[in-house]
Amino acid sequence: MFAFLLIVQTLIAVALIGVILMQRSEGGGLGVGGSSSGFMTARGAADFLTRSTAVLGGLFIVLSIVMAAIAGATRTPAKIDTSLAGKLAPTQQQSQPVQPAPTPATTPAQNQQAPAVPLAQ
Repeated sequence: MFAFLLIVQTLIAVALIGVILMQRSEGGGLGVGGSSSGFMTARGAADFLTRSTAVLGGLFIVLSIVMAAIAGATRTPAKIDTSLAGKLAPTQQQSQPVQPAPTPATTPAQNQQAPAVPLAQ
């Protein structure tokens, strides 16, 4: 359902872009000259494009609200697997060599670093 509405909204957005780009900035609409009689005169085209822009814009906004409501209602909470929380991986237990403790005479105190702790502990 959500994918279908997303496709419909994309088509509405493309149509809205096309209708907006066809309008003239002065309000002449399509810039079509000719006689004053007929369906698509300059004034008739401007009225048609203005109305279709309003309708497509309204549909886009309503569809955006509907899709946001659907996305919020179908969202499932994240599940965290805690079954491995207190266990170390077998490779970490076997591969960690034992290091001798440094003596104060060989290593200055300001250069000592804390040992690395795995994230699972």
